[in-house]
Amino acid sequence: MARITFSGRQLLKLAKKFEKDLLNEISDVVQETARLIQTEAKALAPVDDGSLRDSIEMKMIGKYNAEVTVGAGYAIWVEFGTGIYAENGKGRKTSWTYFSTKLGRYVTTDGMKAQPFWGPAVDNGRDYFMKEMRRLGL
Repeated sequence: MARITFSGRQLLKLAKKFEKDLLNEISDVVQETARLIQTEAKALAPVDDGSLRDSIEMKMIGKYNAEVTVGAGYAIWVEFGTGIYAENGKGRKTSWTYFSTKLGRYVTTDGMKAQPFWGPAVDNGRDYFMKEMRRLGL
């Protein structure tokens, strides 16, 4: 059986390379996870004129942090519903009427059912991230 010996300097050099490679892989997983969340949220977002879907953005903040945001101010109502359909019963209990510029007429509504797009995307991203971290031995 052949013996391999390393000096302390060689071991330190190998350990630093291992650390650098591992940190690069972690950075890749962070970016892949953020991109996955963005892509899935866009795919799940209901499309009327596309502004909700188009407002979902991702950016890296350094090597190990990413931010996925939804810029449309009404996204929370899409995610959790409105009126009598709002999750946890926290919506308005009576009908209301508003003028729809899109339809060019008044509309009466009881609200809108939730159309979750953000929560499921984040859940899938978390699962992916955890699986990849386990794969790296972390």
